[in-house]
Amino acid sequence: MTHPYIFHAGEATVLAREGQFTDAMPEILIGATDGPVGHAFAGMMAQSKGHTAMFAIRACNQLVRPATIMVPKVTLKDSANIDLFGGVVQGATADAVVDCLIDGIIPRNLANTLCIISLVWIDPRCAKDEHLDKKDMYRTNYEATKLAIRRALSNEPSVDELIANRHRIKHDMDDWS
Repeated sequence: MTHPYIFHAGEATVLAREGQFTDAMPEILIGATDGPVGHAFAGMMAQSKGHTAMFAIRACNQLVRPATIMVPKVTLKDSANIDLFGGVVQGATADAVVDCLIDGIIPRNLANTLCIISLVWIDPRCAKDEHLDKKDMYRTNYEATKLAIRRALSNEPSVDELIANRHRIKHDMDDWS
C-alpha cells in the first residue's frame, strides 16, 4: 500500500475586507519528510535572492510541527514587505498549522514525520498602504492556510467535483475559454 501522506496539494483564497490588499492565496504541499515533499523542503533551505524561504514559527524558539517552510510567490524588494512576510504572515501561517493539529485536521501522531511547504502571496501594495490593516492580513492568511491544509489532506476538490464544474466555473481573473 502507498503511504497515505506521500504528497498532498491544496490551495485556498480568502479575500480581504473592502479597501485592503490583503487577499491570501497560499498553495500548500504536505507530505512525509522522507518522501518527495520532504526532499523539496530540504532543498528550499538554501537562500535565493528575493524569494527567501523561512520557517513558520509562533515566536522565537517555537517552530511549528509539522515543520513548515514559507516561500513568497513574489520578490520581496524592501524591508517593509520582508517585515510583513516574517511578521504577520508568518504568525498567521504558524497559528493555522498549530490549530490544524488541535482540530485533528493534521494527525498529531504524524506531526514530526510530515512537513509543509507554503507558497505565500503578499500583494506588493500592502507595504506602501498607510491604511494597511494587519489584523485583516492575519485573518486572511490564517483562514486561507488552514483551509488549504484541510483541502490538501482531504484531496479537495475531488475529481468528480472538478469534472462537474468544468463548464460551470470560470477562472476568477478572466474567461479565456
